[in-house]
Amino acid sequence: MSENKSPETAYRAGIVEDIRPWGKFRRFPHEDAGSVKIITVEPGGRLSLQYHDGRAEFWVVLDPGLEVTVGDRVWQAAPNEEILIPRRAPHRLRNVGQAPARVMEIWIGRSAESDIVRIEDDYGRDKK
Repeated sequence: MSENKSPETAYRAGIVEDIRPWGKFRRFPHEDAGSVKIITVEPGGRLSLQYHDGRAEFWVVLDPGLEVTVGDRVWQAAPNEEILIPRRAPHRLRNVGQAPARVMEIWIGRSAESDIVRIEDDYGRDKK
């Protein structure tokens, strides 16, 4: 990685798309991923507005109905949309649909669940 590239830029550059006769696949770098998970948000559910000191995140939206906040931008994400969340950027998910909705989350950088700094939380969890 060149000194000019941020970890987020380097991660996106490492995504490989391969076209096949039946369609395509996208391969995501995982060597530096701290975690790969599927997050399911129930209708009306909203994650805390949060940021992370130790990691960036890369989301792939799997289902319709998710409203995404990253920094000052808020939008309804489309299925298969790929979203890069830089380290320390405030972000959240909210399900505005009628069915559970999922996003695949890949951590960019080694981190832990404890690396959550909550700015707002609907469930009374402590802010750091």
